[in-house]
Amino acid sequence: MNYNPLVSIICLCYNHEKFVPLALQSVIDQTYPNIELIIVDDCSNDGSSTVIKEWLRQHPEIVFIENTTNKGNTKSFNAAFAVSKGDYIIDLAADDILNTNAVELQLEAFRTSTYDNLGIVYGNVELIFEDDTHFKYFFEVDQNKKRIKAQPTGDIYLGLLSLQNNVCSVSAMVKRTVHEALNGYDENLCYEDFDFWIRASRQYTFDFIDEVLMKKRELRNSLSAQRFKRFNSKTRKYNRSTYQIVTKTLQLITTKAENKAILKMVHFEMEIAIRTLDPILLLKYIVIEAKIQKALLLG
Repeated sequence: MNYNPLVSIICLCYNHEKFVPLALQSVIDQTYPNIELIIVDDCSNDGSSTVIKEWLRQHPEIVFIENTTNKGNTKSFNAAFAVSKGDYIIDLAADDILNTNAVELQLEAFRTSTYDNLGIVYGNVELIFEDDTHFKYFFEVDQNKKRIKAQPTGDIYLGLLSLQNNVCSVSAMVKRTVHEALNGYDENLCYEDFDFWIRASRQYTFDFIDEVLMKKRELRNSLSAQRFKRFNSKTRKYNRSTYQIVTKTLQLITTKAENKAILKMVHFEMEIAIRTLDPILLLKYIVIEAKIQKALLLG
C-alpha cells in the first residue's frame, strides 16, 4: 500500500491490569506498520501501571502518560491527543483487542470511500466476556459475519438524533482534522462518544466497514452497564451527562426535521428517567419536550 499516513492509537487504561498487555500487543501486531501508540494510565488503583511499565521494557519508544490523579476518559484522551502526531486517530480501551488487519481496513476505507468530506469510518465488533468467551456481535451478522441489516452511511445526523442509527464507537477511526475542528471530547461529560458523533455528523460524513475489526470486552462494572440501575450514583452521573448532550444538541437545531428527530431521543430518555426512578431528570425532560413541541407548532 502506497497510502502511508501516520495513525495514532491512544490506549486509555483504568484498572485493566489483566487485559492491557493484550490490548497493547494487538497494536504492535497490526499489518499496517506506520502507527504511533500513546498509552495513558488514569491513576489506576490496581497493578495496571506496573504491568504497562514492564511491557514497555520491550518497547521503550512508546509514549506513556501516567496520571497522578484520576481525570476520566475525556480529559485523558484530550491530553494524549495533544501530543499525538497522527493523521488518523483511534481511541482504544485497554481491555479491548484490535484484529490484526483493523487499521489497514480502516485506512483502505478512507482511501476508497465515495463520500465527500469523510470524517469517520467504523466497523463491527465482537463482544466478549471477561474470560474471552464470545457474547455477541455489536451489529447482528449472518454466517459469514456480515451485517444482516444495511448500515446507514454518509449523512447520518438525523439518524443519530432520532436514535435510528448507532455508531460502534470503539471500532472508529477518525481524521485528525475532525478532532481539531471539534476541540476533541467535551471534558464536562463522563462519557464521550455520543456527543462527539452528534457534533461530528453535522459537519462530516461517516462510512461503515462490513468487517469485524476488534473484540470489545463487556465488563460488569463498565460505565455503560450502569445505564438502567436505580438509586445508583454512577447511573445518575451517566444519565446527567446524556441530559447535557441533549441540551447541547438543542442549541444546534435549526430545522423542523431536526426537532422531530431529537424529540424521539427525549422520549427515550424520559423512559429511562422513569425506569431509574429519577423524577428530577424526568421533569427536566418534560420541560424540554414542551419547548420542542412549541417549536414544531410554530415551525
